[in-house]
Amino acid sequence: MADNRPPTVAALFRRFQEHAPNSPQLIGFLTLFISASILIFLTGLTLTAAVLALIFLTPFILLTSPIWLPVAFFLFLATAGVLSLGGLALAAAAGFSWAYRYFKGMHPPGSDRLEYASRRIYDTASHVKDYAREYGGYLQSKVKDAAPGA
Repeated sequence: MADNRPPTVAALFRRFQEHAPNSPQLIGFLTLFISASILIFLTGLTLTAAVLALIFLTPFILLTSPIWLPVAFFLFLATAGVLSLGGLALAAAAGFSWAYRYFKGMHPPGSDRLEYASRRIYDTASHVKDYAREYGGYLQSKVKDAAPGA
């Protein structure tokens, strides 16, 4: 027959202990809960301060915008110029360093491709020169055929 007796308190307590979190899990959960609570509080505080600052400073910003816009434009241009100058200087320094190592024979990365390209350019130029000599001779013979006295 099936046992239809209600579970005893000890059995319920044992089941509860089997599914209860252990101490490190509980401490981790509490740490997570406290950290999340602090971060949510700070987020709300920051958002509230930002909205209040926007409300109170909007008239000041609107009245002084003829001054702020040119200043912001000038600062943007100055910042872009400085960053561009720094980037170009860095690229030039890297290029000079690569060229120095290349001419000193240290074989920097990409030097094999440069040598291959220079060989290809030289070969192409010599082929074009040979073709021009052949074609030039062909044209000279055609000119003599067209004007026999020339």
